[in-house]
Amino acid sequence: MNIIDLQNITVFQGRNKVLDNFSLTIDESQSTVILGPNGSGKTTLLKLLNRELYIVEDPKSSLKIFEKDKWNVDDLRSNLGVVSQHLQHGYSECAIGLYVVLSGFYSSDGIWQHQKFEDEKLNRAQEVMDLLSIFDLQDRAFSSMSTGEQRKFLLARSLVNDPAVLVFDEPTSGLDMSTCFQYLEIIRELISMGKKVVLVTHHVHEIPPEVTRVILLKEGEIIDDGNKDEILTNANLTNLFDWPIKVIKENGYYQAMPG
Repeated sequence: MNIIDLQNITVFQGRNKVLDNFSLTIDESQSTVILGPNGSGKTTLLKLLNRELYIVEDPKSSLKIFEKDKWNVDDLRSNLGVVSQHLQHGYSECAIGLYVVLSGFYSSDGIWQHQKFEDEKLNRAQEVMDLLSIFDLQDRAFSSMSTGEQRKFLLARSLVNDPAVLVFDEPTSGLDMSTCFQYLEIIRELISMGKKVVLVTHHVHEIPPEVTRVILLKEGEIIDDGNKDEILTNANLTNLFDWPIKVIKENGYYQAMPG
């Protein structure tokens, strides 16, 4: 089954055409990374998944998620979880960790009086916080947490719905070295538990060994796509980032150095 299937789509942000006759298919057989510099169109793809942007209507164009072009929002959340650092700044000063996790059931940036949280949802939130070792932080103000702690709560926010696929937007951006490595280990553990991951980033070091497909995105176009070992080469990354780059591989991870 295809997780994401975009065919001949055109997308504008304001008057700026970001994607033009763009096609991309990602199936559920493997975890995938979309790698590209700033301005390549990565954020646009994420906004399409979040329904923050829409394609230009055209009979030849289609956008399907899990092979459906229309979704009930609740059903979509149980299949696809988007984990984005941009949510860190969307919560009020009084929001505590538990509220951040519970907000995932409604895809909101807080919890509100009209929202209902039955025992089943509360128990699920507790399970996910325990899985990520943040149970003891649930009553702490979200705004007072470290960046790494906040990132774990945002991940828990997506996991409460037990989605089959997780989409990560530059997951380790802003994290120190040890927290970065710890977070990558969490992603690896989720993959080992059967989750499929789509990673959107410009950081080569964020690509876990378990991710096997690499898509290179530049100026709104896919310039290369294939097996990780074949795509992550000196020549390909030099072309992608317009700068001489040397690629180093160690223990399944890749790192980019000045060429």
